[in-house]
Formats: sequence, structure tokens, C-alpha cells
Amino acid sequence: MGIFDKIKHAIFGEAKAAEPVAAGAPKTEPAQAPASPSAAPSPTPAAPAPQSKPAATATAPGTATVDIVPILDAAVKKSGQKLDWRRSIVDLMKAVGMDASLTERKELAAELGYTGDSNDSAKMNMWLHKALMKRLSENGGKVPADLLD
Repeated sequence: MGIFDKIKHAIFGEAKAAEPVAAGAPKTEPAQAPASPSAAPSPTPAAPAPQSKPAATATAPGTATVDIVPILDAAVKKSGQKLDWRRSIVDLMKAVGMDASLTERKELAAELGYTGDSNDSAKMNMWLHKALMKRLSENGGKVPADLLD
């Protein structure tokens, strides 16, 4: 698993795991609750209930976007550190519990196609942050417009 995939999993992993449960549970419970009180209609709703479950599951992952702001803000709060993930790739990586060493950032830069001088870490870090925001957006992340510029 590459560095980008680790970051994406750290941000999206929890959100994607929580969304289907939250979306599936309310849809499943109301569908089964009306079927239980009615004795005669039980066989008829039993068939539609399984059809509803796969439809809900298939739709949720395909259409769900993950708002990265509350997830990363919560990660910063949980870390107990003063991190500015909106401006710093190092702080973003620290917020999600990753190694933010220069070696890791160089590897991420290579993954994302950085062609500049990787020894100019300030320039590389700025590029990395923008490239990461763009890539997260392309992979289902809801990224604020000002972070995509």
C-alpha cells in the first residue's frame, strides 16, 4: 500500500465504514418493522426487503462523498497537537497518525508525480499539499475549493 493509499484510508476508511452502517441501519429497520406487525403482508415485504438492502448498499458507496474537513479537524483535536492540516502536508500526515518524515514525503511526491527538486522540501511540501487535496477530491473526497487552487 502506497503513502497516498494510507492517507486516503486514514481519512476515508472510518467515514466509509460509518456511512453504510448509518445509512443501512435506518433503512433496514423501518423496512422490517412494518413487516413484523402485519402477519398477512409479511411474506410479500420479505421479498422486497432483500432487494432493498443490496440497492442501498450499492448506492451508498458509489454516491457517497467524504467531507474531509470534519474528519481531519477531529483527527487534529484527537492528536492533542496544534496542527494546521489545511496548509501543511506535514501537519496533515501527523493528524492522521502517519510518519511525516522527509523520506515519507519524498515517497509520496514520487507517487503523485512530482518532477521538481525533492531536496527543496519547502517547494515540494507546498506542491504535495495541493496535489494531495486534488487526488483526495478525485477519489471521492469533498475538499474545500480554496484548498484545490
